[in-house]
Amino acid sequence: MRYHDTHFHLDLMPNPEGIAEKIEQNKVYTIAVTNSPTVFFYTEKISLNKRFLRPALGLHPELAFERQNEIDQFIKLLPKAKYIGEIGLDNFKKSPENFKTQKLVFEKIIEACDKEGGKILTIHSRKAEKEVLNIIGDKFSGKIILHWYSGSLRELDRAISIGAYFSINHSMTKSKNGQKIIERIPLNKLLIETDGPFTSLNSKPFIPTSVDIILDSLVRLKSNHENSDIVRERILKNFYDLINVN
Repeated sequence: MRYHDTHFHLDLMPNPEGIAEKIEQNKVYTIAVTNSPTVFFYTEKISLNKRFLRPALGLHPELAFERQNEIDQFIKLLPKAKYIGEIGLDNFKKSPENFKTQKLVFEKIIEACDKEGGKILTIHSRKAEKEVLNIIGDKFSGKIILHWYSGSLRELDRAISIGAYFSINHSMTKSKNGQKIIERIPLNKLLIETDGPFTSLNSKPFIPTSVDIILDSLVRLKSNHENSDIVRERILKNFYDLINVN
């Protein structure tokens, strides 16, 4: 099975076109998230005629307060985007007014995605896991990926109960909290992400062609009671299940 990267900021990397070519050459299925609707056009253009690169329509929670006027453009673009992200909530050192606006924006996005149906969302939830899950609810019509989850085990179990997937990056595999979270997640709900350029190894940003490093660490962490080859194949297959490809 092919490798995958469900959360990568292609547009924030130097030489995005060159990296897109590497993604194609190495056949790594990649969801290229964006931070606002205006950036989506650029990423969509790079993705044209690419088999393995999937552009995602996003409105990052840390930009939602200053770019809340872009929500109308987001909703207009929604019919042409199967993949949605980066979206969500972030309540780390945010003012009450900022967080309130984030919630209003996120509610509109979830409502519109639910109405459209069939969307695959990659979601940011730092210090706001409960609120994110409250807004999504338990009958959402699409699929959700909680990107770089760092919340409580209680909210993790709640997310698991509604069928959420979880994308794991290098930083998560190396931290004690990340390892505790990974241990709790069912094997069939694990996915790989780089979140490049926001994660790096030896001062070099992660890109989709280096996901094997993350997968190797993830397999080691999840192979206590299972054959490592079975664990590896299961994690890779999860992406195919997510996008409904055999």
